[in-house]
Amino acid sequence: MRIAFIGFGEAARAFVASLRSTPDLTFAAYDVLLGSGRDSEGALRDAAGEMGVALADSPAAAIESAEWIISAVTATDSLEAGRSVASFLTTGQTFIDINSVSAGRKRETAQSVCAGGAAYVDMAVMAPVHPRGHRAPVLLAGPDCETLEARFSRLGFAYSIVGDEIGAATSIKMLRSLFVKGMEAVTVQTLLAAKAAGRFDEVYASLSESFPQLDWPKYPKYQIERVSRHGVRRAAEMRESAATQKELGFDAGHKLADAIADVQEQIGRLGFVPDTDADVADQYSSLLGAFRNKA
Repeated sequence: MRIAFIGFGEAARAFVASLRSTPDLTFAAYDVLLGSGRDSEGALRDAAGEMGVALADSPAAAIESAEWIISAVTATDSLEAGRSVASFLTTGQTFIDINSVSAGRKRETAQSVCAGGAAYVDMAVMAPVHPRGHRAPVLLAGPDCETLEARFSRLGFAYSIVGDEIGAATSIKMLRSLFVKGMEAVTVQTLLAAKAAGRFDEVYASLSESFPQLDWPKYPKYQIERVSRHGVRRAAEMRESAATQKELGFDAGHKLADAIADVQEQIGRLGFVPDTDADVADQYSSLLGAFRNKA
């Protein structure tokens, strides 16, 4: 069985790392970084070489002879990723869309992908891909999931089928993301502002007393690391969560998700790397310094 990836970033590499021990699997990939000359292109090529992944110079070349095509790109590029291979897909191939986008975006992608007879699976990855890779919990949706279930089971996916409607899996993730990424943004923004106001100790003490179940100081240190490191990518996901709220008719929910995205993106673009050995107050002091230097 040959599996091709459109996009060979963190998620795709994690999937290959855990799948490669399965006998008789081969891998190919295409990524827009190829030929870009950017610094990250070298890391991509190194990772592919170490994992035995054949890099292709076009999406069409990557999916040739592949039974499964897994789309693992940024949220903003998900529709284009599907369109880039749509005219080359044929009956017997399955396009698995793991991107964190709205249900409407996945349905639009599926309409393009399935025109030539390929199957489409809406997959939502519900936990970090490290260290479990493809064994991280996933939700599956779409009319072809029942037929494909034996293959998912044989390859060791930790899956649940949530329906035959394309968009059902990603809707669950997008609605959950409003809460998870919102908690991240609210925590970091609150403590950052408390530091700017000179009232960090008082705000921190009040929050830790009111919400002891959040495991202070581990909780705010974890949140600052997640937002600083992944804020830009999380912001793109939250724009799709905003689209989900809009599709459901919630204007205020749409604005809320957009505001969360703004916080995630602003902090993510600072390039701030928290010192994991520093205490929580010092971490937020350093973040405030990075924020003011960027302003």
